[in-house]
Amino acid sequence: MPELNETVVTGLATYYEFVAAQLHERVDPLSNEQFWRKPYPYGNSVGHLVLHLTGNLNYYIGACVAETGYIRDRDREFTDKQPPPKEAALLAFDRTIAMVTATIRKQSARDLGKAYTAEREPEAADRFQIFVRCAGHAYHHVGQIVYLSRELART
Repeated sequence: MPELNETVVTGLATYYEFVAAQLHERVDPLSNEQFWRKPYPYGNSVGHLVLHLTGNLNYYIGACVAETGYIRDRDREFTDKQPPPKEAALLAFDRTIAMVTATIRKQSARDLGKAYTAEREPEAADRFQIFVRCAGHAYHHVGQIVYLSRELART
C-alpha cells in the first residue's frame, strides 16, 4: 500500500491535470475571436477566465509555495484590453499547470502541513489547504467555461 503522502500528492497533481484537460476540451475548438468574446454584456470571456486561472495559480502556488517570484496583477486578468492571442494564453496556462503539478509532487508530508499565508486568502492555513482550494477554484471556473463555450457555439 502506497504511503499516504504519495497518494495525496499523486491525487492532487492528477486532479489539476484533469482540470486542464477539461478546460482544453472546451477551449481548443474556439477561434481566437470566440475565446475573447463575451457572450453577454456582463461577466467574462473564456480568455479572461483562462488569464485569471493562470494568474491565480501562479500567485497562490507559484509565488507563495514554489517561490517563483511571480507578481500578480489580478485586475488585469479581467480587464486586459490587448490580451495575448489564444495560443499564447493557453501556453501560459499549460506551463502554469506543469509548475503546479511539479510543485505538488515535490511536497513531503511535512511540506503539506507547513503554514501558509497569502493576500486575499485567509482560509488556507497550510499548503495542503491552498492546493485543495485552488483546485476547487479552478474547476469552478472550468464550469463557467463549459457554459460560455456552449453559448459561443450557438452564436
